[in-house]
Amino acid sequence: MARSGSVAYLLGARFHKMAFVEFGNPAAPAVICVHGLTRNGRDFDALAGVLEDRFHVICPDLPGRGRSDWLPEAMAYQPPSYVVALTHLIAQVNKPVAFIGTSLGGICGMMLAAAQGTPLTRLVLNDIGPFIPAAALLRIREYMSNAPERFATMQALEEHLRKIHAPFGELSAAQWAHLARFSARTVLDQTGQGRFALNYDPKIIEPMRASVPLDVDTWPLWPHISIPRLVIRGARSDLLLPETYDRMLSTGAQGYVVQDAGHAPALMDYESMARIKAFLLEG
Repeated sequence: MARSGSVAYLLGARFHKMAFVEFGNPAAPAVICVHGLTRNGRDFDALAGVLEDRFHVICPDLPGRGRSDWLPEAMAYQPPSYVVALTHLIAQVNKPVAFIGTSLGGICGMMLAAAQGTPLTRLVLNDIGPFIPAAALLRIREYMSNAPERFATMQALEEHLRKIHAPFGELSAAQWAHLARFSARTVLDQTGQGRFALNYDPKIIEPMRASVPLDVDTWPLWPHISIPRLVIRGARSDLLLPETYDRMLSTGAQGYVVQDAGHAPALMDYESMARIKAFLLEG
C-alpha cells in the first residue's frame, strides 16, 4: 500500500516541497522510480507492487507535477533543478539506492550516476539514452503545446491520454483508468463548475518552446557511469534509436526490448516488471 510523504529542497532562494509515495519496508534496500516529462510517481504503482516484498520503493512527483510544488520560474523546469530535488530525497533516504528512470527520469538518473561518489548502485533506463534526436523532441513539444487546457469529464481526459500515450503499450482498461485518475486535477471554470486539467504545471513546456529542438548528445557523460545498467527500449521508439541502444549495450549495459511499445513502455506488463526485479536482485 502506498504511503505519502514529501521532502523539502532548496532551489534558488526558496524552499519547495517534492511529494512522493513509498512502498515496502523502509529498512529494505531502496529503489527510487522517476517518471517522464508530463507524468507522475503513481505511474509506478504496479511496478512498486511487484518490488515491495524485497525493496523500499520511493516514487516522487518531480517539481511541477502531481502533488509537488509548482516552480515560480518556468525556465527552472529543466534537469538540473530536478536533480537538486532528487538529491534532497536521496539524502533523506540516507542509504544507497537503485534508480529507475523513464525518459526525463532517466536523464536525471544518468546525471546522478555519473557524479563522483554517487549513492546509486544500479540504474534502469526506460527508453532513454545519451542521444536524443531532435525529431522526437519536436513531437513531444507539439503534443504538449496542443493539449487541451480543460476536460469536461474524466472520460475525455482518459481518451486524450490513450491517444497521446498510445506508445506506452497494450494497457488494460483498468490501467488506463489508473493513469487517468492520477493525471487529473480539478479546476473551476468561469461559472464555478468543476472541470479537469492535466496534473502538471503548464509552464513545464516553456524551456522546450524557448528554442528550436536540436539533437541532444550526452555521450561524454556515459563513460562516467560505472554501476550496472539495464536499458529498456520500446521496439517502436523514436527517442531511443536502435543505434543508440546497441551502442549502450556494446559498452556493457544489459538490454530488454518491449515489443508492443514505443516511447516509453509503461512498465506495467508482467515481463517488464519481472526483468527489472531480476536485474535489481543481481549481485
